[in-house]
Amino acid sequence: MAVGETEGWVTPQKILVFLAHPDDPEFFLGGSIARWTGMGHQVDYCLFTRGDKGVNGRIVDPTELGKLREGEQKAAAAILGVHSVQFLNYEDGYLTPDINVRREVVRVIRTLKPDIVVSCDPTNYFYRANRINHPDHRAAGQIVVDAVFPAVSNPLFFPELRKEGLEAHPVKELWLSLPIAADISLDVTSTWNLKFEALKHHKSQITDEEVLRNNLWSRRTPESSDEHPQFLEHFRRIIF
Repeated sequence: MAVGETEGWVTPQKILVFLAHPDDPEFFLGGSIARWTGMGHQVDYCLFTRGDKGVNGRIVDPTELGKLREGEQKAAAAILGVHSVQFLNYEDGYLTPDINVRREVVRVIRTLKPDIVVSCDPTNYFYRANRINHPDHRAAGQIVVDAVFPAVSNPLFFPELRKEGLEAHPVKELWLSLPIAADISLDVTSTWNLKFEALKHHKSQITDEEVLRNNLWSRRTPESSDEHPQFLEHFRRIIF
Protein backbone atom coordinates (compact mmCIF):
# COMPACT_ATOMS: atom_id res chain seq x y z
CA MET A 1 0.00 0.00 0.00
CA ALA A 2 1.34 3.42 -0.94
CA VAL A 3 1.29 5.65 2.15
CA GLY A 4 1.00 9.40 1.75
CA GLU A 5 1.19 9.00 -2.02
CA THR A 6 0.10 11.87 -4.21
CA GLU A 7 -2.67 11.35 -6.73
CA GLY A 8 -0.53 12.21 -9.74
CA TRP A 9 -3.16 14.42 -11.38
CA VAL A 10 -1.47 17.14 -13.43
CA THR A 11 -4.66 19.01 -14.40
CA PRO A 12 -7.78 19.95 -12.41
CA GLN A 13 -10.14 16.99 -12.05
CA LYS A 14 -13.91 16.77 -11.58
CA ILE A 15 -14.55 14.47 -8.64
CA LEU A 16 -17.98 13.05 -7.80
CA VAL A 17 -18.45 11.68 -4.27
CA PHE A 18 -21.39 9.26 -4.37
CA LEU A 19 -22.43 7.90 -0.96
CA ALA A 20 -25.49 6.89 1.04
CA HIS A 21 -26.16 9.47 3.77
CA PRO A 22 -25.46 12.99 4.95
CA ASP A 23 -22.19 13.00 6.95
CA ASP A 24 -20.78 9.96 5.09
CA PRO A 25 -18.50 12.14 2.92
CA GLU A 26 -17.07 13.98 5.91
CA PHE A 27 -16.61 10.90 8.10
CA PHE A 28 -15.23 8.68 5.35
CA LEU A 29 -12.98 11.12 3.49
CA GLY A 30 -13.47 14.69 4.70
CA GLY A 31 -9.75 15.34 4.85
CA SER A 32 -9.26 14.14 1.28
CA ILE A 33 -12.16 16.24 0.02
CA ALA A 34 -10.63 19.35 1.60
CA ARG A 35 -7.25 18.35 0.18
CA TRP A 36 -8.70 18.04 -3.33
CA THR A 37 -10.64 21.31 -3.32
CA GLY A 38 -7.56 23.04 -1.90
CA MET A 39 -5.57 21.71 -4.86
CA GLY A 40 -8.07 23.25 -7.29
CA HIS A 41 -10.12 20.16 -8.13
CA GLN A 42 -13.93 20.38 -8.32
CA VAL A 43 -15.77 18.12 -5.90
CA ASP A 44 -19.51 17.42 -6.13
CA TYR A 45 -21.66 15.26 -3.86
CA CYS A 46 -24.55 13.00 -4.73
CA LEU A 47 -26.20 11.21 -1.80
CA PHE A 48 -28.77 8.46 -2.16
CA THR A 49 -30.75 9.44 0.95
CA ARG A 50 -31.33 12.36 3.30
CA GLY A 51 -30.62 10.21 6.34
CA ASP A 52 -34.25 10.26 7.49
CA LYS A 53 -33.70 7.41 9.98
CA GLY A 54 -30.48 8.78 11.46
CA VAL A 55 -31.47 8.51 15.12
CA ASN A 56 -30.96 5.86 17.79
CA GLY A 57 -33.78 4.91 20.11
CA ARG A 58 -36.00 7.90 19.34
CA ILE A 59 -39.12 8.35 17.26
CA VAL A 60 -39.07 11.51 15.17
CA ASP A 61 -40.71 12.77 11.99
CA PRO A 62 -38.55 11.26 9.22
CA THR A 63 -39.44 14.03 6.76
CA GLU A 64 -38.39 16.76 9.17
CA LEU A 65 -35.23 14.88 10.09
CA GLY A 66 -34.37 14.52 6.41
CA LYS A 67 -34.80 18.27 5.86
CA LEU A 68 -32.61 18.99 8.88
CA ARG A 69 -29.88 16.66 7.72
CA GLU A 70 -29.99 18.07 4.20
CA GLY A 71 -29.23 21.51 5.62
CA GLU A 72 -26.48 20.12 7.81
CA GLN A 73 -24.91 18.38 4.84
CA LYS A 74 -24.89 21.51 2.69
CA ALA A 75 -23.29 23.51 5.51
CA ALA A 76 -20.63 20.85 6.06
CA ALA A 77 -19.89 20.63 2.32
CA ALA A 78 -19.41 24.39 2.16
CA ILE A 79 -16.67 24.16 4.80
CA LEU A 80 -14.79 21.73 2.56
CA GLY A 81 -15.22 23.81 -0.60
CA VAL A 82 -17.62 21.40 -2.31
CA HIS A 83 -19.13 22.70 -5.55
CA SER A 84 -22.63 21.17 -5.31
CA VAL A 85 -24.73 18.73 -3.29
CA GLN A 86 -27.68 16.72 -4.60
CA PHE A 87 -29.89 13.97 -3.18
CA LEU A 88 -31.64 11.12 -4.96
CA ASN A 89 -34.47 10.85 -2.39
CA TYR A 90 -34.22 7.14 -1.61
CA GLU A 91 -35.45 6.12 1.82
CA ASP A 92 -32.78 5.78 4.47
CA GLY A 93 -32.09 2.16 5.40
CA TYR A 94 -33.92 0.65 2.44
CA LEU A 95 -31.35 1.20 -0.32
CA THR A 96 -31.16 -1.86 -2.59
CA PRO A 97 -28.91 -2.49 -5.60
CA ASP A 98 -31.28 -2.92 -8.53
CA ILE A 99 -31.38 -1.94 -12.16
CA ASN A 100 -33.57 1.13 -11.61
CA VAL A 101 -31.31 2.78 -9.06
CA ARG A 102 -28.30 1.85 -11.19
CA ARG A 103 -29.93 3.74 -14.07
CA GLU A 104 -30.30 6.79 -11.82
CA VAL A 105 -26.62 6.67 -10.93
CA VAL A 106 -25.64 6.36 -14.59
CA ARG A 107 -27.88 9.37 -15.29
CA VAL A 108 -26.09 11.45 -12.66
CA ILE A 109 -22.62 10.45 -13.84
CA ARG A 110 -23.42 11.09 -17.50
CA THR A 111 -24.87 14.47 -16.53
CA LEU A 112 -21.98 15.67 -14.35
CA LYS A 113 -19.25 13.94 -16.40
CA PRO A 114 -16.73 13.47 -13.56
CA ASP A 115 -13.19 12.31 -14.15
CA ILE A 116 -13.08 10.57 -10.77
CA VAL A 117 -15.92 8.82 -8.93
CA VAL A 118 -15.63 8.11 -5.21
CA SER A 119 -17.86 5.74 -3.26
CA CYS A 120 -17.24 3.06 -0.62
CA ASP A 121 -16.20 -0.58 -0.60
CA PRO A 122 -19.31 -2.75 -1.05
CA THR A 123 -17.50 -5.82 0.28
CA ASN A 124 -16.72 -4.30 3.69
CA TYR A 125 -19.25 -5.75 6.13
CA PHE A 126 -17.24 -5.19 9.33
CA TYR A 127 -15.12 -2.08 9.02
CA ARG A 128 -13.98 -1.80 12.65
CA ALA A 129 -13.96 -4.07 15.67
CA ASN A 130 -17.49 -4.65 16.94
CA ARG A 131 -19.00 -2.51 14.18
CA ILE A 132 -21.24 -3.68 11.34
CA ASN A 133 -21.07 -1.50 8.26
CA HIS A 134 -24.48 0.03 7.49
CA PRO A 135 -26.26 -1.88 4.69
CA ASP A 136 -26.87 1.40 2.85
CA HIS A 137 -23.11 1.99 2.72
CA ARG A 138 -22.54 -1.39 1.13
CA ALA A 139 -25.49 -0.98 -1.23
CA ALA A 140 -24.31 2.46 -2.30
CA GLY A 141 -20.88 1.10 -3.11
CA GLN A 142 -22.33 -1.81 -5.07
CA ILE A 143 -24.64 0.41 -7.08
CA VAL A 144 -21.91 2.89 -7.95
CA VAL A 145 -19.39 0.17 -8.86
CA ASP A 146 -21.93 -1.50 -11.15
CA ALA A 147 -22.84 1.83 -12.74
CA VAL A 148 -19.24 2.84 -13.37
CA PHE A 149 -18.45 -0.51 -14.99
CA PRO A 150 -19.69 -1.38 -17.42
CA ALA A 151 -22.78 0.80 -17.80
CA VAL A 152 -21.75 4.45 -17.72
CA SER A 153 -19.23 4.28 -20.58
CA ASN A 154 -21.13 1.82 -22.78
CA PRO A 155 -23.73 3.44 -25.09
CA LEU A 156 -25.71 0.18 -25.28
CA PHE A 157 -26.60 0.42 -21.59
CA PHE A 158 -29.75 2.41 -20.84
CA PRO A 159 -30.36 3.70 -24.39
CA GLU A 160 -33.28 5.72 -22.98
CA LEU A 161 -30.69 8.03 -21.40
CA ARG A 162 -29.30 8.81 -24.84
CA LYS A 163 -32.76 10.10 -25.75
CA GLU A 164 -32.27 12.58 -22.88
CA GLY A 165 -29.03 13.71 -24.49
CA LEU A 166 -26.88 11.78 -22.01
CA GLU A 167 -24.19 10.03 -23.98
CA ALA A 168 -21.78 7.43 -22.62
CA HIS A 169 -19.06 8.94 -20.47
CA PRO A 170 -15.67 7.38 -19.62
CA VAL A 171 -14.76 7.65 -15.92
CA LYS A 172 -11.00 7.69 -15.47
CA GLU A 173 -10.79 6.39 -11.91
CA LEU A 174 -12.92 4.86 -9.16
CA TRP A 175 -11.91 5.37 -5.52
CA LEU A 176 -13.50 3.31 -2.74
CA SER A 177 -13.41 4.57 0.83
CA LEU A 178 -13.66 2.27 3.89
CA PRO A 179 -11.76 -0.38 1.92
CA ILE A 180 -11.01 -3.87 3.16
CA ALA A 181 -7.72 -3.72 1.29
CA ALA A 182 -6.40 -0.20 0.68
CA ASP A 183 -3.80 0.43 -1.99
CA ILE A 184 -3.41 4.18 -1.52
CA SER A 185 -3.45 6.35 1.60
CA LEU A 186 -3.52 10.14 1.42
CA ASP A 187 -1.82 12.29 4.04
CA VAL A 188 -4.59 14.63 5.21
CA THR A 189 -2.83 16.04 8.27
CA SER A 190 -3.07 19.59 6.95
CA THR A 191 -6.84 19.32 6.35
CA TRP A 192 -7.82 17.31 9.44
CA ASN A 193 -9.08 20.40 11.26
CA LEU A 194 -11.32 21.24 8.28
CA LYS A 195 -12.75 17.74 8.48
CA PHE A 196 -13.55 18.34 12.15
CA GLU A 197 -15.11 21.74 11.45
CA ALA A 198 -17.28 20.23 8.71
CA LEU A 199 -18.42 17.36 10.91
CA LYS A 200 -19.49 19.79 13.62
CA HIS A 201 -22.28 20.95 11.30
CA HIS A 202 -23.94 17.52 11.56
CA LYS A 203 -25.46 18.53 14.87
CA SER A 204 -28.26 15.97 14.69
CA GLN A 205 -25.58 13.28 14.75
CA ILE A 206 -22.90 14.88 16.92
CA THR A 207 -24.09 15.23 20.51
CA ASP A 208 -20.68 16.02 22.03
CA GLU A 209 -18.03 17.87 20.02
CA GLU A 210 -15.28 16.95 22.47
CA VAL A 211 -16.05 13.26 22.05
CA LEU A 212 -15.90 13.76 18.29
CA ARG A 213 -12.57 15.57 18.56
CA ASN A 214 -11.09 12.82 20.72
CA ASN A 215 -12.40 10.16 18.36
CA LEU A 216 -10.79 11.84 15.37
CA TRP A 217 -7.57 12.48 17.29
CA SER A 218 -7.33 8.79 18.17
CA ARG A 219 -7.10 7.94 14.47
CA ARG A 220 -3.65 9.49 13.99
CA THR A 221 -1.02 7.08 12.70
CA PRO A 222 0.67 4.93 15.37
CA GLU A 223 4.08 6.28 14.39
CA SER A 224 3.09 9.92 14.95
CA SER A 225 3.05 11.80 18.24
CA ASP A 226 0.74 14.23 20.03
CA GLU A 227 3.17 17.00 19.12
CA HIS A 228 3.48 15.92 15.48
CA PRO A 229 0.36 13.96 14.54
CA GLN A 230 -0.19 12.45 11.11
CA PHE A 231 -3.58 11.54 9.69
CA LEU A 232 -4.22 9.31 6.69
CA GLU A 233 -7.35 8.40 4.75
CA HIS A 234 -7.34 5.08 2.94
CA PHE A 235 -8.80 3.99 -0.39
CA ARG A 236 -8.95 1.25 -2.97
CA ARG A 237 -8.10 2.97 -6.26
CA ILE A 238 -9.06 1.60 -9.66
CA ILE A 239 -7.56 3.36 -12.69
CA PHE A 240 -9.26 2.45 -15.96
